[in-house]
Amino acid sequence: MTPLLAIVGRPNVGKSTLFNRLTRSKRALVDDRPGITRDRLHGTITHEGLRMTLVDTGGFEDLGQDPLQKGVRAQVETAIREADRVIFMVDGREGVLPGDEEMARLLRRTQKKVFLAANKIDGPEKEHLANDFYQLGYEMVYALSAAHGYGVKPLLHELFKNLSPSQDIPDSADEIRVAVLGKPNVGKSSLINRILKIDRLVVSELPGTTRDTVDTAFFHGGRKYLLIDTAGIRRKARVKEKIDTFSMIKAIKSLDRCHVVVLLLDGSEGVSDQDARICGYAFEKGRGLVLGVNKWDLVKGNPEKKGLLERGIQRQLKFVAFAPRINLSALTGERVMKLFAGIDTVYDQFSARISTALVNRALQEVIVKHPPSRIGSGRLKFFYATQTRTKPPTFTVFVNRPDMLHFSYERFLNNQLRLNLGLTQTTIKLLFRKR
Repeated sequence: MTPLLAIVGRPNVGKSTLFNRLTRSKRALVDDRPGITRDRLHGTITHEGLRMTLVDTGGFEDLGQDPLQKGVRAQVETAIREADRVIFMVDGREGVLPGDEEMARLLRRTQKKVFLAANKIDGPEKEHLANDFYQLGYEMVYALSAAHGYGVKPLLHELFKNLSPSQDIPDSADEIRVAVLGKPNVGKSSLINRILKIDRLVVSELPGTTRDTVDTAFFHGGRKYLLIDTAGIRRKARVKEKIDTFSMIKAIKSLDRCHVVVLLLDGSEGVSDQDARICGYAFEKGRGLVLGVNKWDLVKGNPEKKGLLERGIQRQLKFVAFAPRINLSALTGERVMKLFAGIDTVYDQFSARISTALVNRALQEVIVKHPPSRIGSGRLKFFYATQTRTKPPTFTVFVNRPDMLHFSYERFLNNQLRLNLGLTQTTIKLLFRKR
């Protein structure tokens, strides 16, 4: 296993900025306002052939009985408990504050290897600001600027000092990447927590609790999955704040790196236009798709809600009628693990490779039964087809006149080939080329 390194500290001291710099990414959302990060984010850092897993955390503070902040604080404490080493980050310009002292006391009790980093010190002329933090009892205070990179290299060198080479070689080739998408407050984080059987993600009744996309590795039935929790995707008219815009962009970008999307619906509310819109994003990207109907415990005994839900799925999600559907309850755990049967089936078809002979046999059967209509004096001729890629299965079809292909016949071919090739629960792509 790779060693775990957690970044902790008060809100707005620059933890996410340092996380992004060390991981050479933009995975963590950064904003001038405190409290942007809530869940634990994982990334990988390497130095001189060595590797560590870096964990970004939310701001550690005491806000009384605020349930959301209690959840964030619990995530920080879990990160510290699991970490092998800890970066304790403070704001070098503000001096020592009560929250810093509280964090120092907590870290002393853990007896972990701690690196005290005074951030927002942009150059040697400001390094004297770090001296104030020696009162926290640490032998060394690292003065740095996460935003500009000043002082980061010396800290990085110390972080990897006396670290043994990791025997854990990352292998994501056989990893099934599953993004959970949906509107705000449909239960995405609750679902992942239920699957993992731990409070991996902060859950609140407030919509918009999740802001980052949070990746979690998971093993089930001998297969490896990467579960990607995302922020709720709102209607554009309801997005008021810049941070919500960035959260939604990251959620939609998760489609670029996942194999299968679990579209989570609130069964008690039926299907909305926004549900159909989110489903359309996944469909247009050519991702595998599973419909997860959450809050089924509130629906199954209510014929009126059940009828509303069924009509909504048939009317608004008709274009993904091939997608398997799982009725579940993240609250009670009912049928939650049944999701993976649907995910596995979709992924296996999504990554399937079909022989050229079988593809052409299926194509000829469709054309013989339902040939394309004549357009003017010409006739569209099909020569042969072959699969050119997977994820999703993509087939190149060679014809004499691609310009003569009507979109309705293309859609017909797509649907018929899916059935004839046994790809009944995934999208496929057809590319038409002139020969």
